[in-house]
Amino acid sequence: MTHKPHLSFWQIINMNVGFFGIQFSFGLQQSSMSPIYKYLGADDATLPFLWLAGPVTGLIVQPIIGAMSDRTITRWGRRTPYFLIGAILCSVGLLFMPFSPTLWVAASLLWILDAANNVTMEPYRAFVSDKLAPAQHSLGFLTQSAFTGLGQTLAYLTPTLLVLFGMNKDATNDSNIPHIVIAAFLTGAVFSLASVLWTLKTTPEIPLEPDELQKIRLKSPGVKAMLLDIAVAIREMPPTMKQLALVKLFQWYAMFCYWQYISLSLATTLYGSTDPTTTGFRDAGLLNGQIGAFYNFVAFIAAFALVPFTRRFGPKVMHSICLTLAGVSMLCIPLIHTPALLFVPMVGVGLAWASIMGNPYIMLAGCIPPERTGVYMGIFNMFIVIPMIIQIFTLPLFYRAWLDGNPENVIRLAGGLLLCAAVAALWVKVGPVSSRLAAQKAQPLQA
Repeated sequence: MTHKPHLSFWQIINMNVGFFGIQFSFGLQQSSMSPIYKYLGADDATLPFLWLAGPVTGLIVQPIIGAMSDRTITRWGRRTPYFLIGAILCSVGLLFMPFSPTLWVAASLLWILDAANNVTMEPYRAFVSDKLAPAQHSLGFLTQSAFTGLGQTLAYLTPTLLVLFGMNKDATNDSNIPHIVIAAFLTGAVFSLASVLWTLKTTPEIPLEPDELQKIRLKSPGVKAMLLDIAVAIREMPPTMKQLALVKLFQWYAMFCYWQYISLSLATTLYGSTDPTTTGFRDAGLLNGQIGAFYNFVAFIAAFALVPFTRRFGPKVMHSICLTLAGVSMLCIPLIHTPALLFVPMVGVGLAWASIMGNPYIMLAGCIPPERTGVYMGIFNMFIVIPMIIQIFTLPLFYRAWLDGNPENVIRLAGGLLLCAAVAALWVKVGPVSSRLAAQKAQPLQA
């Protein structure tokens, strides 16, 4: 097996800079897609259907790309080609999205954008596992989580910063899309490509040993063999991974509810209107950007702060605690009618977001065979996208009947589901490698 050297803190930072651009793109989607859809005439109840691109492309693309990257042999490495291709396509999607003239154009571009992000995502997860020895998995994945927080912080905050720099928050194009949103997407197009190029320049992949190359070459070629690998991996899925499926069902159904309806909830609670042509609706969008930036900044800080606690108490305990705090926080959001007070529950949401993007992967990395890292990281993403697909097709069925057609009740539902996820996390039996990591004392970071 290839020897994995102990990397310094700054080497791990460089390795994960590319994740900043990927998550800036995701942050723009989370903060801006529902308002963009509303500007283009979408209906509240059917809004989830327009978010179908992300989970469906993730369900199809990530396991296939993960399996392909396990089999890829190039002079640039196994994972690198996917980073670069995905980043280029993502930049193109971000470039054209805010100029969508109609609802169907915006929805179509989201399919392209999400497919591109998914081409990059799981090879990037596998890249961290490839580069780092097990003792550094917790630092590696939580650093990746930190860049998730940083990237999404800036994505959410960019429209507000543009207003502070002098742009008119009420200026719109012919499709009613604000100029500040257009500028934010153009910024994202630059960051998406530039950050991945930084990682590719500073962090080469570890060359495979001759025996590892031989194993890859001996694998049967073709799509059929690759799909068979995915099927076999699913059948031989480790118990820890199966138990995490229930946790992720609750937490990702909840987070999709939050992203889709938080702007509408704030518009209702604070400004009394969900009419996209009103100043109040645009103000709610800016406020969502501010509190979203804050919870992502909390996630950025928390991702590093959680490292010693995760090593001491274990990833599942810390994940359960963070999900509990987020569940209580979301239940409180509809009760708040003063914008400044909304930053308090965002602390809980930020802690959970840091944990969601780090701790499940620490648990996963300790229970999967190294030669199947790519395919299992891709399959693990199915536990993200399947809950999202379930949410898309079920929420419209009871949005008016059970939730009274009120966006605030969707946020309450999200809070309750996060509490369910916190309980389910405690049932997960962590694998031997993850258990050993959890038992280690916090080590000083090497500069």
